[in-house]
Amino acid sequence: MLMLLCVKLRGSAPCSPFEFMKGIVLRLAGGGLDQLTLVDMPDPGTPARGEIRVRIHASSLNFHDYLVVNGKHTREGHIPMSDGAGVVEAVGDGVTEFKAGDHVVSCFFPAWEDGPPRTGDFSTVPGDGVAGYAREAVVRPASCFTHAPRGYGHTEAATLTTAGLTAWRALVVDGGLKPGDDVLVLGTGGVSIFALQIAKRMGATVIATSSSEKKIDRLKALGVDHTINYRKEENWGARVRELTSGKGADHVIEVGGAGTLGQSISAVRVGGHIALIGVLAGNVGEIPTGALLSKQANLKSLLVGSRQHQKEFVRALEVTGLRPVIDKEFALADIADAFKYEKSGAHFGKICLKF
Repeated sequence: MLMLLCVKLRGSAPCSPFEFMKGIVLRLAGGGLDQLTLVDMPDPGTPARGEIRVRIHASSLNFHDYLVVNGKHTREGHIPMSDGAGVVEAVGDGVTEFKAGDHVVSCFFPAWEDGPPRTGDFSTVPGDGVAGYAREAVVRPASCFTHAPRGYGHTEAATLTTAGLTAWRALVVDGGLKPGDDVLVLGTGGVSIFALQIAKRMGATVIATSSSEKKIDRLKALGVDHTINYRKEENWGARVRELTSGKGADHVIEVGGAGTLGQSISAVRVGGHIALIGVLAGNVGEIPTGALLSKQANLKSLLVGSRQHQKEFVRALEVTGLRPVIDKEFALADIADAFKYEKSGAHFGKICLKF
């Protein structure tokens, strides 16, 4: 029975049938928003050597999470959500990086400490290959978390694991962003809004696209230098070149995938950088290889980043004072409504769960 689901993590104390916490599970295999169910699940207990116990207070929604909860291969009783932020309640023997009371945020790839990418799948990703953070407490190895930025609230910190770190790696780690660069961001989702904020903090010129005039007004309020309504200007790649005096963008944050890649190649400068991040506009399609070759552009795909990348990102946030844009918060019990809101495309920035 779901009410007796035992979330037993490696090295944790045995589950007690008398000590429960709240969490979200997918009631049946195969997923679906109607299968997201709030249940009582056994408390994870005390941390073993090298582990920490974290009271989770917030998570944030990503398109990846939406795909997981609606996935055909989702397991019965699976706990979703890749992002988690909260407070350390206890530490196991040998843990020196954290202490009780520290505010922490989870890592997308817990086993990727540093160096080049080491995994090409989601088997170790919380909320996907392993149980996620849609629950009140976890006991996990200390390497599954980093410190949250000083002064951040839990919902703010929860936006960093996936969206924030992806934008940071795309622009700074992989792209080598410099002051004066021209950056093109597509749309107003979490990664794109983070990317424009990072770019502006680092002295770049930002061009942003949207199909909503209301959202375009909000983009301008965030300091975006140029905006393009891609419904009105379907050939927006050429418009980007016009806005950059014929040069093209130094960096393109490509979250659309096959449906927008052609225009992104048109928009990028010769020798520029396209960060291929998402598949919102399709994951299968033709690539105009001739145009890409003529641009001699660097088309690089990426999946979030390492724990070291996250530490560096946190330091940058503390120095710059950048704060994430949070569109709306939902209670844990209202997770299905949060995903429906995400699916509607009405959000600007991040959608969070607070509990």
